[in-house]
Amino acid sequence: MHHSAPSRRAGGVDPAASERALAHARALGSRGGSLPPEGRPAPEILDSWLRCLDRGLDFARAPRIDVVDAAEVGWRRERADFVRRLAQAELETLAQQIAGSNHLLAFADRDGVILDLYADNRFRMSGAAAGIAVGGCWSEDRAGTNGLGTALMERRPVAVTGLEHFHLSLGDVSCAAAPILDAAGELVGVLDASSYFESRQRHTHALVQMAASHIENRLLLHQMRDHLVLAIHPRAEFLGTLSVGLLAFDGAGVLAALNSRGRGMLAGLDAVPGVRFESLFGERFAILQARLARQDELTLRDALGSSIVGRCVARPAGLVAAVSPAPAAVAPEVPLAPAVAPRAAPIAAEAVRRSARIDVAATASNPSAAPAPAPGFVAEDPQVREACRRAEAALRLAAPILLVGESGSGKELLARHLHRASGRRGAFVAVNCGALPAELFEAELFGYVGGAFTGARREGSAGLAVAADGGTLLLDEVRDLPLPLQAALLRFLDDRLVRPVGGVQPRRVDVQIVAATNVDPARDVDERRLRADLMYRLDTVRVELPPLRARCDFASAVRFLLAEIDPAARIEPEAVQRLARHGWPGNFRELRAVLTRALLAGDGLGIGVADVETLLPAAAGTAAGPVAASALQQQATGLIRRELERCGGSVSEAARRLGISRTTIYRHLRTTPTSGR
Repeated sequence: MHHSAPSRRAGGVDPAASERALAHARALGSRGGSLPPEGRPAPEILDSWLRCLDRGLDFARAPRIDVVDAAEVGWRRERADFVRRLAQAELETLAQQIAGSNHLLAFADRDGVILDLYADNRFRMSGAAAGIAVGGCWSEDRAGTNGLGTALMERRPVAVTGLEHFHLSLGDVSCAAAPILDAAGELVGVLDASSYFESRQRHTHALVQMAASHIENRLLLHQMRDHLVLAIHPRAEFLGTLSVGLLAFDGAGVLAALNSRGRGMLAGLDAVPGVRFESLFGERFAILQARLARQDELTLRDALGSSIVGRCVARPAGLVAAVSPAPAAVAPEVPLAPAVAPRAAPIAAEAVRRSARIDVAATASNPSAAPAPAPGFVAEDPQVREACRRAEAALRLAAPILLVGESGSGKELLARHLHRASGRRGAFVAVNCGALPAELFEAELFGYVGGAFTGARREGSAGLAVAADGGTLLLDEVRDLPLPLQAALLRFLDDRLVRPVGGVQPRRVDVQIVAATNVDPARDVDERRLRADLMYRLDTVRVELPPLRARCDFASAVRFLLAEIDPAARIEPEAVQRLARHGWPGNFRELRAVLTRALLAGDGLGIGVADVETLLPAAAGTAAGPVAASALQQQATGLIRRELERCGGSVSEAARRLGISRTTIYRHLRTTPTSGR
């Protein structure tokens, strides 16, 4: 994004930093902007910025990093002794996995004080590493928004990229961090991986989360060594992976601790420390002990009737003598990858946790059966509420979900909401099937081995499907995918095996598939743009989003968007009524652009009828009535031409502001201007 350079130094920073300050301030003020990597900051980033503002931090100044002395570092290392030893093993493995990416790896204690660092020489010699040292405190209240400190504050994994950092001096750095919780759910530390913004790797965030999960599982086994610990999973083949749930019971069958995976697999049950085994599963604890005397792996049925496979991975000494005739011969397989194992094991998602069939319609009508976080968008319209409920219920089946709606109607927002509602710990990865070149699509989605084709990186690439392992893969505008490549996608949907280009060894991944299209897929099949078998596979659960003009919560949507652009701005009721009479061919993207321009055209705090009247064509219909296609075309063309004028003819800038592609703009530029202009 280009802005005119400031004429003087601002806030004591040089002109280049002032330029970034403007971009950062604009992004903060508008709750949007063009921050990488996904178009706008995540909610946790915005929350962190607000906390930093409340503390009076100055984004134009370098963060104030306090460094404790060597004696205190030693004391803190002793306090975190066991978890620190686990973390060191993970950091050594991570260093091998991301070698050559200008990285810095850190383990910090629960207060954000760095106890161990691993960095390659290029990062050590850079300015980005100047303030990162053993003993440095990177808590959010000292260092502003940063991976390490914000992960501790949020108590969940966080990625902070470039200008998502609150302080501008950290704008060249990307970091991914994951907190470490002990068996009691208490914070005991955090792992962080930082690199240059330009050399960041998509999979680093997943690797850090996996390392933290590995530490948490081993820490639980250590702290619960006097308890019976069960590893559980709906599928037996995943009992030896990081995706298992761990449940620790005392001698009386009372649940003493469980990990986050276990909590997810027992969703809907009162799975909290203090509950008895009998309340979670349909048998007495004594019977479980007797069964463990005969077999290490067994099938359990939880109180909701779902089947789960369990394996004993730890037993107190007394229980081993009582129920295990040959403990040396039946030593349980710890459900964790060894410390030096590659992080390529699939991350099975918590959403795949029920083998029983679930009726989507019935579950959708009963929200309590599938509790989900509130969506981060307006959903007062009955059609939208029903779409959310139906899609949330489908998550329990781990079936592909097809989102159908006009461009800009909120399909990606709904997909992101579903990712959060699923409880998956993996990444949300959006793939625009129409934006990737056909010749590179398979390599981008499924990865490639080094030297597989001209221009391929020497070390190869894991691919977007692997980046989404354990998370959600959004296939946006799948109708734009060339027919020959649809066969490869269909094969992946059937077996979830990633076959890298030029490679022979497939890799199984676990992803929630969400596809999106702005056209009824049946029409695309009739027009031979979409394979019928691919449509049937993707169209397992269809969720339709109404266009903005057909929604009954239009006024709420206007005020919601306006608050995102400028929380202090107001709009007159008459202006909302005038906006409602517009056809909105661009849906929410167009509405956001109009509201932004209306604010700029007025006094910046309020929008009146006159402000929007000049930005909209004469009403050709109402929100309840159809608008002629030719009129919509003229409206869209006029909108684009006016935005181009405001951008000084910059097609890229106009495309960014309007939320459309440059190709769309060029197509409209070929349209003859109307005589009214």
